[in-house]
Amino acid sequence: MPNEILTETIGAVGVCRLNRPDKLNAINIPLMEQLVAALEAFDKNPEIRCMLVAGSERAFAAGADIAEMASAGMVEMYIRNQFATWDRIGLVQKPIVAAASGYVLGGGCELMMNCDIIVAAEGTQFGLPEINLGVIPGAGGTQRLTRALGKARAMDLILTGRSIDAAEALAAGLVSRVVPRESYFDAALQVCKDLCTKAPLALRFAKEAVMKNYALTLEEGIQHERKLFYMLFGTQDQKEGMGAFVEKRKANFAGK
Repeated sequence: MPNEILTETIGAVGVCRLNRPDKLNAINIPLMEQLVAALEAFDKNPEIRCMLVAGSERAFAAGADIAEMASAGMVEMYIRNQFATWDRIGLVQKPIVAAASGYVLGGGCELMMNCDIIVAAEGTQFGLPEINLGVIPGAGGTQRLTRALGKARAMDLILTGRSIDAAEALAAGLVSRVVPRESYFDAALQVCKDLCTKAPLALRFAKEAVMKNYALTLEEGIQHERKLFYMLFGTQDQKEGMGAFVEKRKANFAGK
């Protein structure tokens, strides 16, 4: 199996880099399995105090790997339950920092929202364009984006599929900090190094306390979202939307 991510340690920081440059780091099942396994290994390593997730300057992750699921049916998607792997990120106790640059779209945006602190490069584009493929976000996007931005902004982005830049994302509360593009990774790494100077147990408890605010009702919302996502694989528009994407043509949705 190819290395869909690259890992290294920098001091007490465990670094995970998405490694599909030819696909703009499009997220597929092997990538998520390797990423989650790496985060869990860092979480168990007493020498590591926080984790950094990054892509490339061109793309943190431009979305999900559409070719991987374009032809799948509703039952196949339900049985595959590929997003169950994502749920394990929520069990990671140490802080996770995201270094976001370039395109952060679809599954890439959903992955970013699973991180605790988000450092974004100027000009980075964020969005959940799944509506243009005949589906909806399926890895928690409808729930986490609404909690981050509020109903009005979340509806705008999810229903239109439009993207926002880093400045708007910061103003809306989607990202934590915006820094010059040429220094975005170093800035995110510095955040990690700062976290490494804090009391490890306090960091874990602080993270747990904040997340508890969402976890009480978030799970129900995600499970409902997931069922709706799988149901859409029984529609013609899903086949048309994803087929058009793979074939590099404009989709013609029929509302069926």
